[in-house]
Amino acid sequence: MPDGTPPLPNRTLKTPQALHAAGLLPAEALPGAEVVARRYSISVTPAVAALIDPADPADPIARQYIPDPAELVTAPHELADPTADAPFTPVTGVVHRYPDRALLKPLLACPVYCRFCFRREAVGPDGGLLSEAELDAALAWFARTPAVREAILTGGDPLMLSPRRLGEILRRLAALPHLDLLRIHSRVPVAAPGLVTEALAAALETGKPLYLCVHANHAREFSPAAVEALGRLHRAGVVLLGQSVLLRGVNDSVDALEGLFRSMLRARVKPYYLHQLDPAPGTARFAVPVEEGRALLRALRGRVTGLAWPTYVQERPAGGGKVPLGPEYSPNEG
Repeated sequence: MPDGTPPLPNRTLKTPQALHAAGLLPAEALPGAEVVARRYSISVTPAVAALIDPADPADPIARQYIPDPAELVTAPHELADPTADAPFTPVTGVVHRYPDRALLKPLLACPVYCRFCFRREAVGPDGGLLSEAELDAALAWFARTPAVREAILTGGDPLMLSPRRLGEILRRLAALPHLDLLRIHSRVPVAAPGLVTEALAAALETGKPLYLCVHANHAREFSPAAVEALGRLHRAGVVLLGQSVLLRGVNDSVDALEGLFRSMLRARVKPYYLHQLDPAPGTARFAVPVEEGRALLRALRGRVTGLAWPTYVQERPAGGGKVPLGPEYSPNEG
């Protein structure tokens, strides 16, 4: 390009060298990023790359996806399995921590790999796709566990599956009479909106209530393409919820959170959860103390509509599930 700026990539960037060639990683950061890449996967889609300002060293989008050597430093409090998936896995691909709901992880591939991911030791490009036998066993577990009323597809990112494959899984779950709700957790609508085709939207029609939790952490992630993709899902009857992680340098200010929640609502996404960071190895640079998180939300009280208000939650240790963190509010305040 005439100004020397590298052209925007037309394919997913999966190596430090590709990030450097796209102008998203300076030359002096290459050696450190290459060491990180030997342990943790890298993936930055064209849609995400287009959101990054390479001239801003503190860009909140880049911070979420560009590797940093700090990822290789494990703090004393950090855990390889901070949500304790493993002890609550009755069969491969299923996590059952709550009496009335369970996770189904049909694959462990994502369109992008977040540098703060609590499953960062497990996810990667090889995908961890359940075999036919493993999927059958997982669905059989749901069939013989009538106490479970909600199936939550996560991973990895379930919207990375083909519409045919995803539709088949949803239909088999929807056919179980004791399942009332289906839920999908995904980054795809904001990170790879081109995957949200009419065929994918059609695959989500199951005859039972289906909720899609969209993971986004900054207002800029709601690009025109993302808003269009979410609109397609909305028109298909999918209820859209938003979940975010409170992250240092990404959304740890009142203005950033307000912008995020307002952007969600404009895209027909109801803010649902704001997560306290799970202590996965090498994620300490993203940590915001709970009291600071409470103060941020307290400052938003009355500044945004109640529709923009998520529940601030934290995973309890040893797989105890989520607990709300507040903030507490006195009716005499203000």
